[in-house]
Amino acid sequence: MYKALKTKLKLNNYQKTLMAQHAGYSRWVYNWGLAIWQQASQEGLKPSVSTIRKLFTHHVKPNYPWMSQLSSKVYQYALINLGSAYKCFFQGLGKYPRFKKKGRHDSFTIDNSGKPLKLSGCKHKLPKLGWVRTYEPLPDLETKKITISRQADGWYLSFHYQYEPQPTHKQIDVVGVDVGIKELATLSTGKVFTGSLPYRQAKKRLARLHRDLSRKTKGSKNWHKSVNRLALQHQRVANIRKDTLEKLTTYLAKNHGTVVIEDLNVSGMMANHKLASSIADQGFYEFKRQLEYKCQWYGAKLVKVDRFYPSSQLCSSCGHRQKMPLPIRTYNCSECGLILDRDLNAAINLKNAVGSTVSACGRGAADSPERSRK
Repeated sequence: MYKALKTKLKLNNYQKTLMAQHAGYSRWVYNWGLAIWQQASQEGLKPSVSTIRKLFTHHVKPNYPWMSQLSSKVYQYALINLGSAYKCFFQGLGKYPRFKKKGRHDSFTIDNSGKPLKLSGCKHKLPKLGWVRTYEPLPDLETKKITISRQADGWYLSFHYQYEPQPTHKQIDVVGVDVGIKELATLSTGKVFTGSLPYRQAKKRLARLHRDLSRKTKGSKNWHKSVNRLALQHQRVANIRKDTLEKLTTYLAKNHGTVVIEDLNVSGMMANHKLASSIADQGFYEFKRQLEYKCQWYGAKLVKVDRFYPSSQLCSSCGHRQKMPLPIRTYNCSECGLILDRDLNAAINLKNAVGSTVSACGRGAADSPERSRK
């Protein structure tokens, strides 16, 4: 099993320039390879990564002396990424590859020519880049390759390494989790996690920064400063949301043997223009994605209940079913008289629905008998 890690680099001006040069090198080669691939396809040929790489190495690279001053691994991985983009397109997993633009998703990948890269502490020696520092210390790790990317005004180091799962002691065997807009997550134990809603809180500031950017002359120094301020604010919003989800998913995977969630159709829910902004701000899809791999890390089981299971309409006490429009926030059972918060009632129903699970993932798959009708 592999685990990924991403941390910010502490660079001086010379190192920032060096990183930008390598990112520009990667972008140049990617765009060149994409143009060659398109031209060859129009002529009825079947291009491949290996043939394009040979053409670049023997006939293109010698014409640009500045390329020899940078790491040769950059252009190799740029062409590998181009091949992966085409492969995803042909398999129907992505759009047709597009040309890269300076300042958008600047990144490059390097390795140590087959030898493992050792990272430890706050100071690391990278091939062709020399010694670089990170803001936070890293444990003693070995990786095969690293990717350096730019976000806002900072450069980040990311890599993956082998990780041995370490099951933790579980305080609770089974827990149902109901996610929502009002509260990010309500557990069947009664614990409630409130969402941070960072975009809603930063909406006014983002609008002000956009207005400030629109008044600047494009390409000027002040325009670049405004772009940087806007990017930093968007990064802050994303970091707050990610931090909230990381803490919640880690708590669930570490302390519960089985986590039961509803397999929500997030893309379908986003079609509702009245709720799309709040759903995206809470990060429902990212919540599910993080739970999937963290349950494997900490020895938990993740069970996904069918999205059509009426968890909000069933009484968690007697099983009576009644309609529950969204504005009604309290479940008042007309049969047994149960009065309970809507989200808590749904979470308890999810916990009780483990036996009627349609799909499961994690440490093992749960049985999937026909859904019980209460």
